[in-house]
Amino acid sequence: MDLKVVADRAPLPDEAPIAMSSPAQPRSPTPHLAIDIGGSLIKLVYYSRNSDWLPEDNKIWSSKESLGVSNGESSHPLSEGRLHFAKFETSKINDCIEFIRSKQLHVGGQHHEVPSKSKIIIKATGGGAFKFTDLFKEKLGIVLDKEDEMDCLVAGANFLLKAVQREAFIYMDGQKEFVQIDHKDLYPYLLVNIGSGVSMIKVDGDGKFERVSGTSVGGGTFWGLGKLLTKCQSFDELLELSHVGNNRVIDMLVGDIYGGTDYSKIGLSSTNIASSFGKAISIDKELEDYKPEDISRSLLRMISNNIGQIAYLNALRYGLKRIFFGGFFIREPCLYHGYYLCWSSILVKRRGPSNVSAT
Repeated sequence: MDLKVVADRAPLPDEAPIAMSSPAQPRSPTPHLAIDIGGSLIKLVYYSRNSDWLPEDNKIWSSKESLGVSNGESSHPLSEGRLHFAKFETSKINDCIEFIRSKQLHVGGQHHEVPSKSKIIIKATGGGAFKFTDLFKEKLGIVLDKEDEMDCLVAGANFLLKAVQREAFIYMDGQKEFVQIDHKDLYPYLLVNIGSGVSMIKVDGDGKFERVSGTSVGGGTFWGLGKLLTKCQSFDELLELSHVGNNRVIDMLVGDIYGGTDYSKIGLSSTNIASSFGKAISIDKELEDYKPEDISRSLLRMISNNIGQIAYLNALRYGLKRIFFGGFFIREPCLYHGYYLCWSSILVKRRGPSNVSAT
């Protein structure tokens, strides 16, 4: 079995040009807005045509910079526009609501009064679409049209993998390499969605999927423990700290146990982590004696290794040859991608049977 560990998707900028398959039309009050309200973060995306760009959008994209979308079998007439991406902490949902109001996104970007009898409907997913229904209605007059979270996740992953080139990549030894997806050989695969928690979904085709596993140790764990241990006030600050930290100050490595040597008999390098945070029990230090960046890096490695291990074991359990990792948590290629994708591939090479390989 050729087990491929793949990231889905390439990190997107806050604003990205895209070509849409509808002719240019005059601006209308129809919302081009969708929202995903998770346990930790709110992800918001909205679309504007070239003529609709907001005043602060001063960067001009040429037609050659647009992203074409096709189904691989036919092409369509395209008009240019821009997708805007924004995120907010779920605990600060009022900031998100104010952002929508200030840009009038719920009425197509038009700064005018909406007739009182008009019903504004916005597509929404995630648990918060249920939790905050009344809040959006009260503050913005919005009716949240709820879509099932897993349905959206699988449909979106299938669409991106089939329709968008350079969408998935492998990450090994600090290098990112985009992979060409064979549409005829896409299914089945394991989709690992990393949000506040982690869901692992066996995808057998369009609309055919089953959640087969998961773990409560995910992005919310990293953020929550990181905030307690380092006093960081934001998710991005914690990630940035991990980029410059040294986990070997806190983690107990195989070499720490074996006097700097490998445990070659069972294939363990001296640099493998034997116990996350293991050195903290044997050194006379308090929390304040450790650097926040070292704690952050150790924590990220611990959570990443756990996710990679569970994903790998589920791929073996169901005989799947490819794993796709997704979710907002992995958008930083120099951080999260490198840790858990490399580790997952190492697990395949070191612990899998001889007919299992990682690409």
